[in-house]
This record gives sequence, C-alpha cells and structure tokens, in this order.
Amino acid sequence: MSALKILIIPGSTRSGSHNVRLAATAAYQLAQAGADVTRISLADFPLPLYEADVEAAAGVPREAVNLKRMIAAHHGVLLVTPEYNASVPPLLSNAIAWLSRVDEPPEGRGGVFRNRPFAIAAASENRFGGVRVLSALRLMLTACNAPVIPSQLALAFADKAYNDMDRLRLPADAAALDALVGQLIETAQQTT
Repeated sequence: MSALKILIIPGSTRSGSHNVRLAATAAYQLAQAGADVTRISLADFPLPLYEADVEAAAGVPREAVNLKRMIAAHHGVLLVTPEYNASVPPLLSNAIAWLSRVDEPPEGRGGVFRNRPFAIAAASENRFGGVRVLSALRLMLTACNAPVIPSQLALAFADKAYNDMDRLRLPADAAALDALVGQLIETAQQTT
C-alpha cells in the first residue's frame, strides 16, 4: 500500500503564527511516521464571506471547490487553529462553511467531510492552549458529519514550547502530539 496522504491546514495565515509553527511540527511527526504530508495555507484559497445570497447569485466559489478537491485527495486532515474569542477564527469557520456547500461527485454536498478522519490541534500563549476552540471546532466538524478523532492537542504557552531543534520541549506536549499523529494515521488506515 502506498503511504497515507495527510493534509495539514493551519487556521491562521498570520506571520509568526504559533499554529503555523505547530502545523510544521506536526508535519514533521507525520512524515517520521511514514505519512505523505501536504501542508497548505488558506491564503491560497481566498473565499468571500459566506452568505446565502452570494451563493444563490454566483454559486460556490472556484476556490472552495479547489479546497474541497485538495481535501478529497487525502486520507486524513489535521486542522491546527488559533482561538478567537473562545471559538473558531473567521478564516477557518468561513472555509468550513463554504466546504459544506460544495456539491460535487462522488461525495455530494458536504460529503468531503464524511470520507476521511479529521484531527484537531491548537496553540496559544496562554495556559489553556486553545482548548475552547477545540470544543467549538469539534462541534462544527461533527455537525458536518466529519469523523473527528478523540486525540487532540491544546499547546499551552506556545511561545515557550519549543527547544533549539524546533521540537516540542515538554514530554507531555510531545506525547500528546505523538498520540494525535498515531491515532490519525491508524484511523485513516482503517477508512481507506
């Protein structure tokens, strides 16, 4: 069997984002575990703010279809997101809203969520590590019928979380990332 293809999507495009850095760390761990990893930026898929009238007038934007196809080309997805006001940031929320509207064979409307496991992680400089956004994101994905694996990572004090080799410094953080990576790979293998 060829390597599992895992897509990593940071929910931030900000320069110096702790979540982009965590996405890079997760990509390394997934590659070490034998996965074929693709990491993208939502900046490469610019989408208008979701509005039903926009969809009725112009249809689903081409960028949403392209993002759906990118996800569909992978066996599993890892979303790494910051927390905004205890919830999902607008950039990621908007992308999910548009993805749920893509109606394209073979999955049908929103079907790209149902056919592969999703993993979630967050990084924050505070002591909670984005745990509130993980609850909100899990709820949002579950509403889209996405199978979200139980393991997740809320990286607290992200500005101090890395060693000189750019790896997670604390054993508990490294173990949580290892558990997330292992469970995502195992679940993706079971669903392919």
